[in-house]
This record gives sequence, structure tokens and C-alpha cells, in this order.
Amino acid sequence: MNKTAVITGAGSGVGRAVALKLAQQGWRVAIVGRRAEMLRETIRLAGPHGSRLMEHACDIGDPKAVAAMGQRLLAELGEVEVLVNSAGTNAPKRALEVLSLADYHAMIATNLNGAYYCVQTFLPHMRARKSGTIVNIVSDAGKQASMKSGPAYVMSKFGLAGLTQSINAEERGHGIRACAIFPGDIDTPLLDRRPEPPDAAARARMMRADDVAECVMLCLNLPQNVIVEEMLVRPR
Repeated sequence: MNKTAVITGAGSGVGRAVALKLAQQGWRVAIVGRRAEMLRETIRLAGPHGSRLMEHACDIGDPKAVAAMGQRLLAELGEVEVLVNSAGTNAPKRALEVLSLADYHAMIATNLNGAYYCVQTFLPHMRARKSGTIVNIVSDAGKQASMKSGPAYVMSKFGLAGLTQSINAEERGHGIRACAIFPGDIDTPLLDRRPEPPDAAARARMMRADDVAECVMLCLNLPQNVIVEEMLVRPR
């Protein structure tokens, strides 16, 4: 396998945890996120493996920015074997009664459109060489709506689940597989955007970003003829 990967949302949370695990295992990894300083922190945390990480600040909700990012990364990496769509956002005022149009569009742009833009950027190259794995970090909100998540987030995650299914329906004959991971509560910075952020005791009962990163590694390390199409994981 060509051990090259692109990870969005790699400046924190699950995206960062996946990037660190891949770098430790000898992968060359392009880490993508909106804030360059957060990406540089990911590289710092990689320690001696940081030289395997390359940062690219990009707003994935902007299709032109994604296209430019893709051109640069393909030139630098040569090929991209793995794409992990981990970028995601929410808003404190997320219920239907208070959800603003701006916050609605921001969530759809990042959580769903951004993943689609990235897929369409790297998929043709995977298709041409008949090899590639796409992992979408969804959420259990992509299985069942809840007041906790809010409608815009739920809609974006249901859409991301549909994108994963569509990739498998159309591309498995081209050697490409897509995996959707549906985590429950994870102790990540996204919790700070809840209307009432959970306290330390609640966070202690949640999964860690590393736990979900292990799920990603399972999907990647299975034989190429095997697809984990969906994985629902929650705290014990």
C-alpha cells in the first residue's frame, strides 16, 4: 500500500489523533485545517515523527480552496491512498428555535460540503490507480436525531453517511472503499460549543479521540478486499 494520507480537521480532536498514529507508523500525512497554528501544534506533538506531517491551512467549505489544496498535496505526495474526513463544527445556539441561517450554512459547509469537495478532489486519482480508502468521521447523530446535536448538525451527518454509502455503491468496482464511523460522545474541543458544555466528570465518562483513531486504523489495516462500511462506537 502507498502509505500517504490526507486528514481534514487535523488541528485537534480525532483528526489530530489519527494524524499522530499514522505518522508513528511511517505514513506521510498531509494535515488540513483552518488554523495553521493548530496544525503546527499537531506537528509538535508528533515529536520525532513530525517530519512525516505536512501542514496545509484550508477552509474546506470553500471549493476553490479545496481544489488548490488538492493540487498542491498531490504534487507533494505523488499519490493519496487514504482520505480521512474528520473536520466538523457545531454552534451553541443549535436548536430549531434559535438556529441562525449563518450557523446552519456554516455547519453544512464544513461537515458535509467540505467532505464532498475533498472526496471529489482525490477520488479521480484513486479511481485511476484502482486503490484508495476514504474514512468519514460521522457521529451517532447520523443515525438518530437528538436535541443534544441540533438539526443542522444532524442533517449534515445524515448526508455524510449517505455520501459514504454512495462511494461504496459506485466505486467499489474501482478498488475504492469508504468507511463511516459513527462515534458517540468524545471528549474533544467541540464539546465547548454545546449550549451547556459538560463538566469534567461527564467528560471522564466519554471516549477519547485516540479511541476513535483506533477505529480508523482498524478500517485502514484490514485487507484491501474488506470494507467496514459502518462502525457505531459509544462509550461503555
